[in-house]
Amino acid sequence: MRSSAVSVASESLNNVNWSATSTPMPSRSFRVGRSNTGLGLFATKKIARRAAIVTYSGKMITTEEANRRERRFNARYMFEVNRHWTIDGSSRRNFGRYVNHSCEPNAEAVMRNRKIVFVAARTIQPGEEVTVDYGEEYFAHFFKTAGCRCAACAKKKKRRKARKRERAA
Repeated sequence: MRSSAVSVASESLNNVNWSATSTPMPSRSFRVGRSNTGLGLFATKKIARRAAIVTYSGKMITTEEANRRERRFNARYMFEVNRHWTIDGSSRRNFGRYVNHSCEPNAEAVMRNRKIVFVAARTIQPGEEVTVDYGEEYFAHFFKTAGCRCAACAKKKKRRKARKRERAA
């Protein structure tokens, strides 16, 4: 019974003129994937310098409320727009939340039409992780004790260890 239902459905789909009835699904220039620091946003195609990558979306709340949520729930996906307003980007539908920190970022956050948009600071190659500098305040609040784990800092740490081994040998 199932197979006949599937064949009827596929026959009706085959008879549809797709070019006239639908618009193609927009292809994203990124994907969410495993990163050194958790989940990250990775380019799936070459992203030109100054091109918009993703919008940071979420509920607009007061900065005072955001500070309360950070203290009470250790909320991490707060993006302060100005001293009065903050975007709570904790929803998993907000792909902007997957943009990780780097001390050598390849993107930057800009305000466009009252929205935060991540824009490529340089050309980003396919497979490369999209990163921004979170800033000193965020770094001091969340990273200071464990240290930065971005790719740039991991390379520096690896070089320092190698030099130390060479000197000891």
